[in-house]
Amino acid sequence: MKKYFLILGIGLLTLYQVKAQGHGPIYGLQTPTLAKGGINMNAAGMSIATEDEASYMLRYTFFYGITEDLQVTFTTPTVIERLENAPRTRGNSMMPSNGDIEAALWYRFFSNAFGVGKRFESTAILGVSAPTEDVRGQVNVGNSIHGAISTGYASRTWYAWLGGGYQYYFEKDNQQLGDLPYASMVIGYRPNIFMGDYPKPDWRIFVESLAEFPGDNKVNGQFFSTDERSKKVLVGPSILGLAGPWGISFGALFPVVQDLIPNTHREKYRVSLNISYWL
Repeated sequence: MKKYFLILGIGLLTLYQVKAQGHGPIYGLQTPTLAKGGINMNAAGMSIATEDEASYMLRYTFFYGITEDLQVTFTTPTVIERLENAPRTRGNSMMPSNGDIEAALWYRFFSNAFGVGKRFESTAILGVSAPTEDVRGQVNVGNSIHGAISTGYASRTWYAWLGGGYQYYFEKDNQQLGDLPYASMVIGYRPNIFMGDYPKPDWRIFVESLAEFPGDNKVNGQFFSTDERSKKVLVGPSILGLAGPWGISFGALFPVVQDLIPNTHREKYRVSLNISYWL
């Protein structure tokens, strides 16, 4: 734990003063996009632990609003310690929790504001990524593409998002990481006590869930496991705090279902701390 808090401290020191987006969950897919010309920089510290080891990573994400409904994101990691047998996961909604460098477009294609502070909306995501390591989980790792869609409801008090995505890794040197279909669901609540204006702090709480169904890896054109996919469901809390120009969120996921193929390492937890600053 000392090591993890040291990583988070480094993340704080690398944070830039820019306009923030962060008004949602950490792990589940969400729908908000930046206003036209909006800029956001996010610094995150994250860790994934299995039965035998743990990873530690810093990640920096840049957001830019091309229009009110279209934004571009770019995220890059500083990997401090990798997992030798890494689970195939994205981990976080707006950034992968592995060593990939990723660029993505977010397009909010539907939005219906039907009351004061209330709206339904849907957003599609399309991204490409390149790994920062040659081997992941003892398999050569290539570039990948990622697509996802999320829909949900937001008001001044309640939030709910439901989404799903798919990540596909291309073959590299006759080896290929398995694909990753996944789904997420988030319920959020903002207590009435936090409805006031600045300088009163604004806190929101979320219950997040993530289901993942990674496919088998392929070597020399052959799958080297079973025809069945692993199945994993994780659930956990997260919190979001806003005060003046600062935003901070912290969350953890814990596995409640792990139906894994042979020789797959079981997870213990995922934790993440995100910090942002805006003008």
